[in-house]
Amino acid sequence: MDRIHAQTAEDGYVETLFGRRLYLPNINDRNGLYRQAAERTAINAPMQGTAADIIKIAMIDVDAWLSQSNSGIRMMMQVHDELVFEVPEDQLDSFIPEVEKRMENAATLDVPLLVEAGVGNNWEEAH
Repeated sequence: MDRIHAQTAEDGYVETLFGRRLYLPNINDRNGLYRQAAERTAINAPMQGTAADIIKIAMIDVDAWLSQSNSGIRMMMQVHDELVFEVPEDQLDSFIPEVEKRMENAATLDVPLLVEAGVGNNWEEAH
């Protein structure tokens, strides 16, 4: 954390693993409240931003695959690190492994990306 604080104070920004930057103009502010808020953001933003980058990459890949497949499957929405789909029941068995594979391969990290699929008539049932 000390390294991140020092680097952010010097650069004025933090980056996700994919290089997307979040500028923190208050990182060197004399006002302690502003500076401390920027320091907390500097710690959280790389992780949360990287997660957002990964889900975007997965969404783009899955959307391209669905557009080519003419399957009638629809990506309905994103909720944090989840994607919600409308899938005909007769396509579930082939859809789930394919979408899990695409999401797990959205990024190459030192740790595996794990994907779990839930099925239900609504979002609550799928959990």
